[in-house]
Amino acid sequence: MSEQAGRIKLTVVATPIGNLGDLSPRAKEALEEAEVLACEDTRSTHKLLGLANVASAARSLAYHEYNEQQAAPGLIKLISEGKRVVLVSDAGLPGLSDPGYRVLRLCRENNIDVEVIPGAHAAPMALLMSGLPTSSYTFKGFVPKKPGARARFFSEEANSAHVLVAYESPLRLAETLGVALEALGDREAAVALEMTKLHERCLRGTLSGLITQLGGEPPKGEAVLVIAPLPRKQRQEAADED
Repeated sequence: MSEQAGRIKLTVVATPIGNLGDLSPRAKEALEEAEVLACEDTRSTHKLLGLANVASAARSLAYHEYNEQQAAPGLIKLISEGKRVVLVSDAGLPGLSDPGYRVLRLCRENNIDVEVIPGAHAAPMALLMSGLPTSSYTFKGFVPKKPGARARFFSEEANSAHVLVAYESPLRLAETLGVALEALGDREAAVALEMTKLHERCLRGTLSGLITQLGGEPPKGEAVLVIAPLPRKQRQEAADED
């Protein structure tokens, strides 16, 4: 494998999170040249290829959260044999709150290059829309569903100096904002909805104000929650007390 390491690679392709126009020419080229497509959902990927007029003769393999550990070594074997393997998720960048980490880790362990073809990613987009500080942020993926884990999720960030960005289901959004309010206090925050789609919008205010804006009704579309960090003065006071 060491002799091949400079010539073999895994290509990671970002797919649109809503707007088909975000699939770049470079991404289309990679999809067309792929010999193996590792897909979170093969049906979703085939639908995308059709909508984007991408002519692909690649073999499609399922690579999702339930088979990732078992499927990753097989992908490494294909790459090592010289196959052009492209990894995609249903939307966004594989490996970031989507399947991908296992095979990326194995690429590292086997000295295989990873090529990333960028595209839409909801977390940094929501951060920019929020108007909150952009110099440093923590992206924590999806907020846990269970109440205890959800409370810890926010309490762990209580004294953080970084903006918090996380994904949440619209059905749990109002409840989650309440948990964040209790754990963090009434901080500046924002919720980005329907990213890149026709009805994209970003609600801005405080945690309590966002709860009021939602009015108890679940919004449409997946939500990205952005919460301001603890102000520097308060962080210093907390450190002094410790």
